[in-house]
Amino acid sequence: MGKFVIRNTNTGIKFDLKAGNGEVIATSEVYTTEAACKKGIASVQKNAPVAGVENQTVEGYAAEKHPKFEVYADKAGEYRFRLKATNGQVIATSEGYKALASCMNGIESVKKNAVDAEIVKE
Repeated sequence: MGKFVIRNTNTGIKFDLKAGNGEVIATSEVYTTEAACKKGIASVQKNAPVAGVENQTVEGYAAEKHPKFEVYADKAGEYRFRLKATNGQVIATSEGYKALASCMNGIESVKKNAVDAEIVKE
């Protein structure tokens, strides 16, 4: 079972969604308050299970409605995803993956783990 880990940074508060094995599968932006961070978690829990996947690495990809996972290649040529809420705001991002299949597995892991993940503070 996954868990959301809330932690303080030098500039504010953020969360990591960790899979059952402890690997970080998604990270939030930096929030100014813990309450805002918890709203971000609630948004991921609500949007991730129903979000479509828009693979921007293929030519002529089909645009999905929000909420959605956008899959893209970064400057280093690695695959990443960002989860956008119904209002189009980015609510979680991934690490870089060498293979597209690994990135897609990351998305499935977020969809599966976010819903009933416990929330802990570090």
